[in-house]
Amino acid sequence: MALAQKPVRPLTGWHVLAMFVAFFGVIIAVNVGMAWQAISTFPGLEVDNGYIASQTFDAEMTAQKALNWTLKSGYDPARNEMRLAFVDAAGRPVTVRSLTVLIGRATERTDDVTPVFALMDDAYVAPAKLASGKWMMVVEATAADGTLFRQRINLYVDPNDDNG
Repeated sequence: MALAQKPVRPLTGWHVLAMFVAFFGVIIAVNVGMAWQAISTFPGLEVDNGYIASQTFDAEMTAQKALNWTLKSGYDPARNEMRLAFVDAAGRPVTVRSLTVLIGRATERTDDVTPVFALMDDAYVAPAKLASGKWMMVVEATAADGTLFRQRINLYVDPNDDNG
């Protein structure tokens, strides 16, 4: 006794068209979704107008280098504490006139914080609860003579590291 065979449906042009539309539709939908996610979370701009910022860059950089400061930074995850220490060429601590620090992720704005630092034992200390992973800090300090000191620091937070 022979088994009855199902009739085989032929592959038509409409079937091929439906497969192509489905295939490329999925690719386009994923690309649009990823592009929207990238645009909606990434701040994108370092400065509002790059041409205007470039006009004073050399003078600002020369003035900052003339300060001859070194910035030492550290984060203590056990104490949830960020520490910044400015030192001059001789290794003496420097007191700044003003200090602004932005701590955030490099790829999105949702975790950005601007902690308030206080001078303690020749260093500036602020509470900052940072989750593990890669962070960046944008430090802007003003010297007593009004010179602006800027530095961007990459920071990796490991919650198992209690050394800072």
